Amino acid sequence: MSGPRRERRAPSPPRRGDHRAGPTSPPTRPTGPTGTTDPADSTGTSGTSGTSGTSNHTSSSDPTDPTDRTDRTGESDRMTFPHGLNYAETGATRRLPLPGGYHHLHIRMRVGSGRAALETAGAAITGWRMHRASGARVTASTARAEPGTSVEVSLGVGPLRFRAPCRVIWTAYGPHRVGFAYGTLAGHPECGEESFLAELAEDGTVWFTVTAFSRPARWYTRLAGPLVPVAQRMYARRLGAGLRRLVDRADTGGTGGPRWSGSRHPTTG
Repeated sequence: MSGPRRERRAPSPPRRGDHRAGPTSPPTRPTGPTGTTDPADSTGTSGTSGTSGTSNHTSSSDPTDPTDRTDRTGESDRMTFPHGLNYAETGATRRLPLPGGYHHLHIRMRVGSGRAALETAGAAITGWRMHRASGARVTASTARAEPGTSVEVSLGVGPLRFRAPCRVIWTAYGPHRVGFAYGTLAGHPECGEESFLAELAEDGTVWFTVTAFSRPARWYTRLAGPLVPVAQRMYARRLGAGLRRLVDRADTGGTGGPRWSGSRHPTTG
């Protein structure tokens, strides 16, 4: 009489790491939530706003170290990324569209014609004469705008004087455009960035352009609400009108300020 019949069990599947499973594939690098490589291994640069198809800046061990940039027209700009700014989108005035979440300002005014007019306008913009001609007091750490220059612009009288501390973010000293942009520092009534450019068009016209994005940073600018963008627009037009007078004065033999030719900086020869 035979005993109970024993069932044969199927062989268990090989466990991970078991040498019987054959050669294993090489380990893959960890990926982020979107399937990109580990950020620690990334060598690219990242922008701070979706304002163009290019990256915003390359990180540097020195946050005030200027970076040279040349666009497709051959114009060379210099940028810096200083500490102390009260906004994140550093350098966003160099391209369009401007970042969201801010009031936007774009003013364009004709101030003259010809290369001499460009040189006069450029010198007045970067040497602070344009701002001073508007009645503002300007205190700057350099005679001409340079990346990293500290600037304080103040308007008003006595206790009603408003002080606006800024730092120059980028400059343009090229054959067809001259100017700079500054960003707001802690203590500024607003947070954001503003650029001032004189540009020579193909037909010889010299245009003055103000481009800015900003939003209130202090209680009184928040309280003023929609009056602030109106005041900013009026002041930008005031700057343009004053710049046009400086250019006209130079064209008629007045003292329009220093001039230079081409892309050479006035203080470097």
